[in-house]
Amino acid sequence: MNNETFSIQGFGSTAIHSGHHPNDAYAHLVPIYASSTYVYDTAEQGMRRFSGQEPGYIYSRWGNPTFSEAEEKIAALETFGLGFPAKGLLTASGMAAISTLLLSVLGKGRKVLSHYSLYAGTQELMDRTLPGLGIDPVITDLRDLGKAEEALKRDPSIGLLYLETPANPTMQCVDLVSLCTLAAKYRVPVACDNTFATPYLQQPFRYGVDYIVHSTTKFLNGHGTAIGGILLGKDLERMNGPVSKVYKLLGGNSNPFDAFLLINGIRTLELRMERHCDNAERVAAFLNAHPAVAFVNFTGLPSHKEHGIASRQMKRHGGMLSFELKGGLEAGVRFIDRLKMCTRTVSLGTCDSLLCHPASMTHYSIPREQREQYGITDGLIRMSVGIENSGDILADLDQALA
Repeated sequence: MNNETFSIQGFGSTAIHSGHHPNDAYAHLVPIYASSTYVYDTAEQGMRRFSGQEPGYIYSRWGNPTFSEAEEKIAALETFGLGFPAKGLLTASGMAAISTLLLSVLGKGRKVLSHYSLYAGTQELMDRTLPGLGIDPVITDLRDLGKAEEALKRDPSIGLLYLETPANPTMQCVDLVSLCTLAAKYRVPVACDNTFATPYLQQPFRYGVDYIVHSTTKFLNGHGTAIGGILLGKDLERMNGPVSKVYKLLGGNSNPFDAFLLINGIRTLELRMERHCDNAERVAAFLNAHPAVAFVNFTGLPSHKEHGIASRQMKRHGGMLSFELKGGLEAGVRFIDRLKMCTRTVSLGTCDSLLCHPASMTHYSIPREQREQYGITDGLIRMSVGIENSGDILADLDQALA
């Protein structure tokens, strides 16, 4: 292919081909570069690389050719059709990406403004770890723009607005355009966890977000084969400077094998997400009409409070939902125990349908009063709808609810 005369136009083609560069062995797929360090032709070349005068790999904690393809691929997808580049840093987990973000943007005496219902690891990091470093969280309902502006106006020490939309596990959504406009007014950068939506369904950079994080373990990998994360930023100077410095010093980098698995998972992202979305719509409609179900949290239902916001900023409504049975916790436990095909486990975004009980599993470390304030009740069940045949998913849910 002559890259000088041919330009890829499709998202799916970008997911397959972006980030890939020819290698000396003419390997079809990027090799797993299982090397801790890299050699130099001369001492002078080594000096130039360390000083930044010459590009090249130095040490795999700092960068690795297998990492690079994954980083470039995801950056290309998050900026697809936007007309500007982004820089990605591949990490060992989603939490490593979030930690790198927070510690490179915030310092002692600064605060992070965020909202109700976050991934439990993020919430616990903000509540228990950051305050010991002199970084305090400010939590409010960011669906209310008045409350968001009040917080920004009242506290000039806020140095980052951190968003997660749709949120885990309540599927609450916030308005990216309005919040980014508000943050810009107060000169506060914005970060967004885009794990649930993926760049196929939502591109936060499009709406003014400055940083994006993913747990690549989830939909991007798509097969549950590797833990990983990525931090992306559109300010290339900052990403190549202070953010990369913190990334290297924290040592939260990925590894070549997990990066290889991630790359191959991303190649089918478009196809998988379409099937996840199709199946989730059918499951949500089924649960919403079932007499044993009290309520369903799915942004694709017109009854969802943020259905309009999600419809504006997402291409489709994704493969995630949560619901509560009328019998509460006891009914939820019976239901999960009766499942035959769907998988009882945490995590999400894999090919098979996964169900868990957030209050006792993913969000067990969050105090009950705080959980309930965020909408994470004792009877809530989270479901990552897989790509099995939808009839089989519905049949399993139906018999478990009987």
